[in-house]
Amino acid sequence: MFDFSIVTETIHAALLSIMPEGLAVLLECIVVGVCLLLMYTVIAIAMIFMERKVCAAFQCRLGPVRVGPWGTLQVICDVFKMLTKEIITIRHADRFLYNLAPYIVILASVLSFSCLPINRGMEVLDFNVGVFFMMAASSIGVVGILLAGWSSNNKYSLIGAMRSGAQMISYELSIGLSILTIVVLTDTMQLSEIVERQADGWFIFKGHIPALIAFVIYLIAGNAEVNRGPFDLPEAESELTAGYHTEYSGMHFGLFYVAEFVNLFIISGLAATIFLGGWMPLHIPGLEGFNAVMDCIPGFVWFFAKAFFVVWLLMWIKWTFPRLRVDQILTLEWKYLVPIGLANLLLMVIVVVFKLHF
Repeated sequence: MFDFSIVTETIHAALLSIMPEGLAVLLECIVVGVCLLLMYTVIAIAMIFMERKVCAAFQCRLGPVRVGPWGTLQVICDVFKMLTKEIITIRHADRFLYNLAPYIVILASVLSFSCLPINRGMEVLDFNVGVFFMMAASSIGVVGILLAGWSSNNKYSLIGAMRSGAQMISYELSIGLSILTIVVLTDTMQLSEIVERQADGWFIFKGHIPALIAFVIYLIAGNAEVNRGPFDLPEAESELTAGYHTEYSGMHFGLFYVAEFVNLFIISGLAATIFLGGWMPLHIPGLEGFNAVMDCIPGFVWFFAKAFFVVWLLMWIKWTFPRLRVDQILTLEWKYLVPIGLANLLLMVIVVVFKLHF
């Protein structure tokens, strides 16, 4: 498995040979930030196109086909349309908070996105408490959503924001319990180290029954965390027009729209990292030839393949199940997922203490 830290260390050494260390670090930070935002944008475009195609397939339609080959340029055109549309000013809105809300949401999304370990040596933010930092960063988005609903001076936006706040805060608990189950198994909170521990087998396979239960709980809670169907009550078009971002237009609406899709990728990428081995290839004991072929595939290809597989799985769930009521959403979390998650965490502790895992 190629280690990209060799490339970054070589570039850093080359920069130090021609400029002071402070200037070299500043230049590196700027380049990494630009690359991160570029990747963020490309993934958002790919996610929107994938959503339309998957939705069309489940509904026996074609999806975008007219603009560009196979409709691939349709999303690009939509981006330019969003950039050029007028931002309408709401008369009685809290102007400062109204304009601030979408940037808080996008900031939380970019911070969480930067924590994903794409390949060995390609981690932008790789702290020893990476799991904790990622959950803390993603929680900031709830503040932006609540501010958007409250500052819009619209009862539908406020109802959508309150629903979203209650739902996201509730399901963060189940996500935390699922991740904590794997943290108990690995004895580390560093995401790159969690991936390294899966070199001899992904946790979905070698983590025993608690890892499988945690994965299922994580998928359900992650779907609810990003307000995706059947947990999309905060954006219920039949009731609330567009939910908490009803009064937003132009690029402000575009920021909410992009953050929602990239948050879906972040949830899927974290699932791929923690449960499916991240950049680690698939190895089957005893099949050395097969394992050698799998090792030839770059790590970032493995990561994106696993992440988009989970994305497709969550889209399948969205376009299959009907929307739940708000009481059903909260009942599922507090009466079922949280108790199961706590019991599963205790089960994982027993598995680790008595060394029952593979």
